[in-house]
Amino acid sequence: MDRPSTFRPLGVIALCLAAPFLLGSIGPRTSFDDRILAAHNRERDAIGVEPLSWDTDLAIDARRWATRLAESGRFEHSPDEPGAPIQGENLWGGTPGYYLPEDMVGLWIAEKQHFQPGVFPNNSRTGQVADVSHYTQLAWRTSGKVGCALAAGESEEVLVCRYSSAGNIVGSRPF
Repeated sequence: MDRPSTFRPLGVIALCLAAPFLLGSIGPRTSFDDRILAAHNRERDAIGVEPLSWDTDLAIDARRWATRLAESGRFEHSPDEPGAPIQGENLWGGTPGYYLPEDMVGLWIAEKQHFQPGVFPNNSRTGQVADVSHYTQLAWRTSGKVGCALAAGESEEVLVCRYSSAGNIVGSRPF
């Protein structure tokens, strides 16, 4: 028995409404951790540095600090914990919900324009190490792991990425 043609449009509409529940959420922040890692590794590949792997423990540490910064409204690097291995750290802050993961990492990669080869901290064409220090940490050849977390405050989101082993070692070459 043939069904009236009105059932097809209703079926399509029902399927469209149910799709997010069936497929999972799809949006600008989907697969956030994977995209953050991929953004790091695209740049590392472009300069011939081994890729980073995701580290859950680093991500947990990053989450703690990102949450603290978001709740306090402060924007500062975390202190090193006595006796704990030193972790590298990159911070990013921006308008909540506005930036994609690739944009966040891309701002660190953009520091490459000021980078010059040499021994750290003499890697900035501007003479200011702060102009390249996010980039050098991201690309540091002996860093093999990364873990990141994003937290939202009242007026700003904060991304914290932690690296092991730490980069930006005075007297060493980044890559």
